[in-house]
Amino acid sequence: MKICMIGTGYVGLVSGTCFADLGNKVICVDNDKNKINKLKKGISPIYEPGLDDLIRNNYRSKRLDFTDDLEKAVKDSQIIFVCVGTPTKKGSNLVDLSQVYSVSKSISKYIKSYKLIVTKSTVPVSTGDQIEKLISKKVKKTLFDVISNPEFLREGEAIRDFKYPDRIVIGSDNKKIYKKMELLYEPIIKKGAKFLCTSRKGAELIKYASNAFLATKITFINEIANLCESAGINVEDISVGIGSDARIGSRFLRAGPAYGGSCFPKDTKGLVSISDKYKANLSIIKTVIKSNQNRKHLLTKKITKIMNNKFKKKKITVLGVTFKANTDDMRESSSLVLIPFLLKKGAIVKYHDPSGPKNEFKNNKNLKFEKTLSKACLGSDLIIINTEWDEFKSIDFKKIVKKNNFKIYDMRNLYNPIELKKRNIKYFSIGRQ
Repeated sequence: MKICMIGTGYVGLVSGTCFADLGNKVICVDNDKNKINKLKKGISPIYEPGLDDLIRNNYRSKRLDFTDDLEKAVKDSQIIFVCVGTPTKKGSNLVDLSQVYSVSKSISKYIKSYKLIVTKSTVPVSTGDQIEKLISKKVKKTLFDVISNPEFLREGEAIRDFKYPDRIVIGSDNKKIYKKMELLYEPIIKKGAKFLCTSRKGAELIKYASNAFLATKITFINEIANLCESAGINVEDISVGIGSDARIGSRFLRAGPAYGGSCFPKDTKGLVSISDKYKANLSIIKTVIKSNQNRKHLLTKKITKIMNNKFKKKKITVLGVTFKANTDDMRESSSLVLIPFLLKKGAIVKYHDPSGPKNEFKNNKNLKFEKTLSKACLGSDLIIINTEWDEFKSIDFKKIVKKNNFKIYDMRNLYNPIELKKRNIKYFSIGRQ
């Protein structure tokens, strides 16, 4: 099939590249010419394992192309995916749909033959209705359909999630569309993915409800971890005990920092804004949002206790600053609260992240990015493991720190407390003694 992906952010680029890898003819559109030129050279604007090679292979095979010419891309395609950003509006829970509506208006200028328009961006309930109204002002309704096909891609696992999803959700009020989308996804369905058909509004809500539920699981186990620390219980035993129940499941039950990234923070807020619109009180989700925000500050209080509130001129290393491993995404990462807190307290901070230095931490004389793990940890008084990158899972701390009396705060529970204490290392973790 001939496919147009509008937006070469995380969702558009990964989905477009994977559709091309399945044999479709895909053209990815973006108004950033610099980004388009880099993509044609095989340079991805995002960090995602395996994506660069997939882009290069499909571009060379002429199944995948990149352009800033929206008109040509729309005219040459049968299916048009809208994959632009839907951030939270500043100072509110409302979703900023300006990019979605702007793209919809632009699409309407170029439709001359039938097009299937698919919203893959995460959008509030009834956004599809608004898109349809916008386009129908200039285009006959017989020349287009608007459907919802939400994405469920985890950063760091996106290619695998696209090719081997739990389910494919298609939301349409025109049931004839289901067969067309089933044909597009046929290679994936044959591998065992569920093909779920629902209303357009239903699909829009499934996406928000899914992310809100996962955010709730993370927040729940983090609060249980607080109880475990006070009661002298190992939170990992609790995670295994409740996660072994098939009704609950073990995923997203690992205690750690607050959730972050591009989805959970904005989607929980977005769901609350939807509930406000329809006058339905989602008290659980509101509490999740509040608890998650509080957690960022709760962990800094724990660090204050570990350091006996003595930070002045202390050398502190932060390992990992992205919100999770295998991504360069800094959005809503706990490190954005953690590092400024340490600097304000007068600490000298070094950080190391496999995805490289971050613009968020530029131009501070007491903060330095180190390219290597050994340089980052050398001479530190406290090492904080903030992100669970693989290279942080088997460190010989004494060998690389090269000093006595240093401390470790493992916010991802990567290490065995008993083993480190045997080596006379002062070790602290989440929800464990």
